[in-house]
Amino acid sequence: MPAFATLTVVVAVAAALFLSACSPAGAQGGAPQQGPSPVGVVQLQPQRVELTTELAGRTVATQTAEVRPQVTGLIKTRAFTEGSDVKAGQLLYQIDPASYQAARDSAQASLAKAEATATTARLKAGRYDELAGIDAVSKQLRDDAQAALKQAEADVQAARAALRTAQIDLDRTRVTAPVAGRVGRSAVTAGALVTANQTTAMATVQQLDPIYVDVTQTSAELLRLQRQIADGTLQRDASGQARVKLLLEDGSTYAQEGKLQFSELQVDPASGSVTLRAQFPNPKRQLLPGMYVRALVETGVQAQALLAPQAAVSRDAKGNATAFVVGKDGKAEARQLQTGAVINGQWLVTSGLAAGDQLIVDGLQRLRPGAPVQAAAAAAPAQIAASAAQAR
Repeated sequence: MPAFATLTVVVAVAAALFLSACSPAGAQGGAPQQGPSPVGVVQLQPQRVELTTELAGRTVATQTAEVRPQVTGLIKTRAFTEGSDVKAGQLLYQIDPASYQAARDSAQASLAKAEATATTARLKAGRYDELAGIDAVSKQLRDDAQAALKQAEADVQAARAALRTAQIDLDRTRVTAPVAGRVGRSAVTAGALVTANQTTAMATVQQLDPIYVDVTQTSAELLRLQRQIADGTLQRDASGQARVKLLLEDGSTYAQEGKLQFSELQVDPASGSVTLRAQFPNPKRQLLPGMYVRALVETGVQAQALLAPQAAVSRDAKGNATAFVVGKDGKAEARQLQTGAVINGQWLVTSGLAAGDQLIVDGLQRLRPGAPVQAAAAAAPAQIAASAAQAR
């Protein structure tokens, strides 16, 4: 083929390719446009939730009694085992009663003597009263006899009081438990000298079942809860008492549930907090005074709460909580939220979402506001929360 003919063929082919590339058919053969992004959604429905507040606190014995002697003497016996449970009135120590028994016997004898003297005075006064009626004795002798009788009767009363005092001192040689509870270590042993009303306690008895837990709450939080209860946002149960659960130092949950007993009547000016006291059953003596615990105090019930899975909520550059919902036009719509506590792995949403909203929980990685989406039902919020916890 001649060179000129070859050149003509090449130019024709190139022109054909150029026209083909510029034709509408070539434009239609380009990359296809991207369709709606598939996303998983959950439809928000109001639900009843119990709101709790976690507060730090310490355990406190229901009753604490320091055992001190009320009479002076030598400890004869110790009648308890350290660390054991004792009953109210149970013997703890026996102080040597010999001298107090002798004092009691002496008081008993003095009373008998006074009663005998009173009997004689009573008989004499009676006779003088009869004789004075017939003028056999002077009225002065009758009056003296009556005065002697009254003095003898007063001596009887004084002797009886002295006997009661001696009996009390004798009884106090038996040092008993003032309350039922668990007795700690003994500060004295047999043979030790103790004195009446000494400052050092012989032992301490603490009642551990039930047991108190004292926690503190800021006055600002207390005022907020009171307002929410007043306007009906929060409701209390039928009993009106808030229930309390307990988290122990090792992270475990205490098996028994307690109840809030009272709140302090004044605010601590140093910390701005109010003390709350809860009472817990403690049959196994698992809780001991002074333990650090965390109390989950039930602050109220919200009947129309909206909960959003944590996986659906993110934070923007300013730290605001945001989430995506499916708009009426089938496009992703960004919402700014106000969130409260975390309940069972879900955020309590106070504003930004409404009942019936389709909250996007899956397919959020490249989602942008206004992007078209294809919504499909996602897993239940509880399953989403469990999956998020496993991922962490």
